[in-house]
Amino acid sequence: MNKTDLINSIASKSGLNKKNSEAALNAFIASVEEALQAGDKVVLVGFGTFEVRQRAERKGRNPQTKQEITIPASYAPVFKAGKGLKDKVNKK
Repeated sequence: MNKTDLINSIASKSGLNKKNSEAALNAFIASVEEALQAGDKVVLVGFGTFEVRQRAERKGRNPQTKQEITIPASYAPVFKAGKGLKDKVNKK
């Protein structure tokens, strides 16, 4: 499912038109991005949690030259599915 399919699904399930559904989806995405940038978690009970985790600096290897390189520390957004979502995916 791509973004257009998701907008169509939101429109059909909510009774909103496609334009308002797209605006709602974009607002949700922007809100999650802002919260993660601020270092906050976004917890949707029964669905899952969006959070940011820090990756430590580590050693890597350039596959072309086989030269060892240092991969700098970074932050990565992570989604952890909640129990309700896991149960639906596993059809419990």
